[in-house]
Amino acid sequence: MVEPGSVTEYTAVREGGAGLIDLSSRGRINVSGTEAVPFLNGLITNDVKTLDLNSWMTAAFPNVQGRLLAAVRVLHTSAGYLLDTEAITSSKVLELVKRFTLAGDFHVADLTASTSSISVQGPRSSQLIKALLGEDAADVERQRIVQAQSPEGTTVNVIRASHTGEDGFDLFADAENVTALRDALITAGAQPLDLPTLEVLRIEAGLPRYGVDMDETTIVLETTLDDAVSFTKGCYLGQEIIARIKHRGHVAKKLTGLRFDSEVNIEAGAKIRSVEGKEIGRVTSAAHSPRLERTVALGYVKYDYLAAGTKVNVVSAEEGIPAAVAELPFVRGTW
Repeated sequence: MVEPGSVTEYTAVREGGAGLIDLSSRGRINVSGTEAVPFLNGLITNDVKTLDLNSWMTAAFPNVQGRLLAAVRVLHTSAGYLLDTEAITSSKVLELVKRFTLAGDFHVADLTASTSSISVQGPRSSQLIKALLGEDAADVERQRIVQAQSPEGTTVNVIRASHTGEDGFDLFADAENVTALRDALITAGAQPLDLPTLEVLRIEAGLPRYGVDMDETTIVLETTLDDAVSFTKGCYLGQEIIARIKHRGHVAKKLTGLRFDSEVNIEAGAKIRSVEGKEIGRVTSAAHSPRLERTVALGYVKYDYLAAGTKVNVVSAEEGIPAAVAELPFVRGTW
């Protein structure tokens, strides 16, 4: 059960301001070479062949059973294809791509230490980005990349991305230059966010986190990563399982929202039962939502019970607590 670490930080994002997130712990791995596209396409769920220069997409690394090894963003830049992933899956992604470096013109560079990234989230984020990096950066379209110059003359790759359900921008730059960007954004009014506050914001936005809401036991299609899968591309690891589920019509269970009537303490892993007492799922993460003034949670629920409004009971600390299945996101921001 998570609560915001700071009311000031929460309201900066939800009530018209801007929050600043340090993404430096995420993994950043660049792949390049004439065979980068076919090698990547054999490993991930989305179609890199369709990714134009200066654009990006989400994708997943599945295993042969279609289970999720890592979720990534693939940024196509002049230097190649940058794989941006959560810290917990960084070494795994590096291992998955590095084994092909001797198989052809396919080069891998771990840029995690030499580069860094930060994110500005909230209704004022566009205003701050425009003041710092210019109008083109502030107007970047979704799934596109704009290369901007900082006031210090350093190069910054800018994408529009949300970690909170609000409008936001992720900035990628050399590690030695990110501190100046961060300080300039704070001076302009961006409020640094602590981890508990960010957790509440991302749960309200219905965004799963690897190691919490999904892991190697999760089939890719059970998550909310629908945009990360192409059903028209060629073969890749795990495609047979994923395609079979797609043609069957649905997965057996899927990540969804749970909405409670008040603020209650819900443990991760709590069982979800139908009103008849049948076990139908489990909670993965929960938070008190200041905006909704109640507890909300993410969890896996069996397909027959996924309709929004379905009444359920969540068993936490041996107590059955009434809840209802809810569509995601819980809070619809400016995104």
